[in-house]
Amino acid sequence: MKTQYRNVFAEIGIEQAQIKARLEEIRDFYFYGKEDERVYYPVGDDMAYIMDTGNNDARTEGMSYGMMICVQLDMREEFDRLWKWVKTYMWMEDGFHEGYFAWSCATDGTKNADSPAPDGEEFFAMALFFASNRWGDGEGIFNYSHEAREILRACLHKGENGRTGVPMWNRDNYQILFVPGIDFTDPSYHLPHFYELFALWAYEEDRAFWERAAVESRRYLAKACHEKTGFSAEYAEFDGSPFRRKLPWTQDRHDWFYSDSYRTVANIGLDYEWFGKDEGQCHAAQAIQEFLLEAGREDTYHVYEIDGSIAQEWALHPVAIPATVAMSTLAATTDCSREWVERFWKMPMRTGERRYYDNCLYFFAFLALSGNYRIW
Repeated sequence: MKTQYRNVFAEIGIEQAQIKARLEEIRDFYFYGKEDERVYYPVGDDMAYIMDTGNNDARTEGMSYGMMICVQLDMREEFDRLWKWVKTYMWMEDGFHEGYFAWSCATDGTKNADSPAPDGEEFFAMALFFASNRWGDGEGIFNYSHEAREILRACLHKGENGRTGVPMWNRDNYQILFVPGIDFTDPSYHLPHFYELFALWAYEEDRAFWERAAVESRRYLAKACHEKTGFSAEYAEFDGSPFRRKLPWTQDRHDWFYSDSYRTVANIGLDYEWFGKDEGQCHAAQAIQEFLLEAGREDTYHVYEIDGSIAQEWALHPVAIPATVAMSTLAATTDCSREWVERFWKMPMRTGERRYYDNCLYFFAFLALSGNYRIW
């Protein structure tokens, strides 16, 4: 298992004491900052939630991100608080989606949805495995490794042996689905570095599936990212082409480089740092750094078509874009990589209403670039 991790900040000459101090500032801002800074909200003596401040709810995305950040920073109390809130309010004990988690809840715990988002489940499982390895298993819901394996069992085996529902992965092509039962995917949901570890720690009968899923996801990402720009679409077909069909439940478009898409090159970077396997997907990191270089210098990011043409004037998450592009340095060092990392180092976290998503990705990028996003 990997024991050495790149510290890209140190590689460009930043002192370790500065890096450590900055990480502590980011932690305090995110978890315990002012009202226009923090996204972590304790509830009572033993629970807490991460708020999506742009939508005033708690999402499996943010809750699982918060848990991953906590296990990376050895914050067990905060981890357990988040996990108890998830199991108390988000977990679906019965019905069609039994065993999954409602993707959105009000901050009082009331479910806003009766369906899951698969990126939450995969992050929950990975964070729980890391918690088990770092702190040991406890009792009940804090038997972390058992909880992780049960989540993955549901993800692959819903609908079998009399169980209701449908799986979160296509068992034929090994691709994660945008939502269970649908016939398309989300490139930013593809986390081959997680699947490599699921292949070691999931129930034994599923390990071969996860091993193959890691390979297929890397190959998929190579197809889903545009050759010139490195951009992936928010949602995409199984062949990697942008999802241009009408969604059954909304008329919004999702075939452009927007929101979800920003995570794709960050995931590619972390995957390459952890496992060093390139099925062609690492090219996206080089392409995106070069294509967005002038936008980065001017600090003007737009909503783009995946070919790079401007679709809307301003990006909704202008902090998330340079953070994730900097993180992609882990997969492909270009002539401008140092510039992206230096820009990110100098960039403050976001305050105000839309801070949640940007600062989650900012936190992950800082952990990864400082050598602190690790396999536990």
